[in-house]
Amino acid sequence: MHWYWIDRITVFESQNRAESIKVVSLAEDHLHDHFPYFPVMPASLIIEGIAQTAGLLLYEAKGYKEKVVLAKIPRFTLYNVEVKPGEVLTYKVKLESVREDGGVASVWAYCENELLAEGELMFAHLGGDFNEQSLFADGDMIAMMRLFRVFEVGVDTEGKKLIPPDVKK
Repeated sequence: MHWYWIDRITVFESQNRAESIKVVSLAEDHLHDHFPYFPVMPASLIIEGIAQTAGLLLYEAKGYKEKVVLAKIPRFTLYNVEVKPGEVLTYKVKLESVREDGGVASVWAYCENELLAEGELMFAHLGGDFNEQSLFADGDMIAMMRLFRVFEVGVDTEGKKLIPPDVKK
């Protein structure tokens, strides 16, 4: 993955919920074009940040084995999309179901503690012909989880510290 739309995971409860933050910065190139002299975070990137948070939660819930992709946005409401540089986004995700073919998450986005958006995201695990395609290099998802500090704050279903899958127990 080349672009990260979250800066850090702050809460990670295995198979249940996760929270992350994104600090919007004028140093981000996309803000210079959206819109000139009135930079705001594009709504599509807010959705992508929420999806990255939910995708990592589902990836862990499936035992770090399935390629997770956003498949559908069946319901999503944006209430205010004027997120400006210097503001902090908080993404909250609740995993509603984990199925063999994917999963569903309820999601919320807040800007400075004000509800910005809410909805539902559906994810798919790619199998069949897609299973052989390299969407992510081996280890990318675990590296992403380390980068976002999941293993520093994460707990398993019993409340014990989450251990990376590549660490010998």
